[in-house]
Amino acid sequence: MIWNPHYECMDREEMRAVQSKRLCDTVDRVYHNVPFYRNKMQQLGLEPGDIKSIDDISKLPFTTKQDLRDNYPFGLFAVPKSEIVRVHASSGTTGKPTVVGYSRKDIGIFSEVVARSLYAAGASRDDIIQVAYGYGLFTGGLGLHYGAEKIGATVIPISGGNTQKQLQLMQDFESTVIACTPSYALYLAEAMDESGISPDSLSLKIGVFGAEPWTEEMRHKIEKNLNIKAYDIYGLSEIMGPGVANDCIYQNGLHIWEDHFIPEIISPDTLTPLEQGQIGELVFTTITKEALPLLRYRTRDLTRLNYDKCQCGRTAVRMEKCTGRSDDMIIIRGVNVFPSQVESVLLEIGETKPHYLLIVERENSLDTLEIWVEVDDYYFSDEIGKLEGLTKKIKHAVESTLGISVKIKLVEPKTIQRSEGKAKRVIDKRNI
Repeated sequence: MIWNPHYECMDREEMRAVQSKRLCDTVDRVYHNVPFYRNKMQQLGLEPGDIKSIDDISKLPFTTKQDLRDNYPFGLFAVPKSEIVRVHASSGTTGKPTVVGYSRKDIGIFSEVVARSLYAAGASRDDIIQVAYGYGLFTGGLGLHYGAEKIGATVIPISGGNTQKQLQLMQDFESTVIACTPSYALYLAEAMDESGISPDSLSLKIGVFGAEPWTEEMRHKIEKNLNIKAYDIYGLSEIMGPGVANDCIYQNGLHIWEDHFIPEIISPDTLTPLEQGQIGELVFTTITKEALPLLRYRTRDLTRLNYDKCQCGRTAVRMEKCTGRSDDMIIIRGVNVFPSQVESVLLEIGETKPHYLLIVERENSLDTLEIWVEVDDYYFSDEIGKLEGLTKKIKHAVESTLGISVKIKLVEPKTIQRSEGKAKRVIDKRNI
């Protein structure tokens, strides 16, 4: 089931021609309409005419989240404010928020790419889609909403939180698709279990999850606990929002809708392009956006690209599920540690709940890592030996994976705070 066969299944050379034309048009527009990019290009000795095809993309300057903050709120917009029909923004918890704007055409493109994503996951006009992403300045809720309406599905715009109401509507309205963060999907499964609701009693068949990194092990956990197929939707507000890429039914990489977004993989250290198949930082150039076109935006997400034709028939390039973010990485005693590594180990062991927390501290100039892991009450009501045995098992598995010593603390259910949005996995107390 393919929403837009023309672009999703386009021959590679034909796609490159489309990308080249749209890239040249975008470069010309930002040079003349966005002083930030004009200055950047002039510093590099570049003019729009120097960009003749997609082969020249590496000549262009990078854009970072800090650039958006430095030009807060509207300094990177390429159209007059009178043409902006919607504004979204990040939470701004680490400084000024990053502001993104959309023209009427941009909103149409946003709906189109989410429609493709939902279709790739097997959703259609016959579905009832419960959107449990947050509505408001966050792009998730409205992004899924408009895309779901575009394919003709019935939308339940419940937004995030209010878990008991989520479960009630899931039952009463017979929702067939749930869209939320993967951590909230597990929270819903936990709440269902506590409420005595069997997944078999629901009409749910598909989950569309994103907004935070999650592992294949977590996918399997969600699929088992909710009795659904779990699909990964990828996006970021600066590029468009959700719907930049999505799993198809074969779940072998996320198809990037590259007639709108040109992906590159670079070394996060040298910033040079990597060979095809290598893992590096994902970079996007938008080539159809009017309000906020971005050149070579550094996502900080780590992945690799696969240009082989997929079993589903799509030729659109696939990105591997992100292994983490370069800015989510924590360095402990010189070792790079990603929360996703810990998550994979815990879910493989299978004797813990999928809730954990990494606490980093510094004692006598030495970094320490303590990992809190939730386990069933059973371990606390039984003899101490089982608790000690599981602690040693987890400690050995984590240390073998990370290559550093860690302290494991097993905690009772609900000790770790649940999130109805993005899960918080790391508390760094080092003040560095």
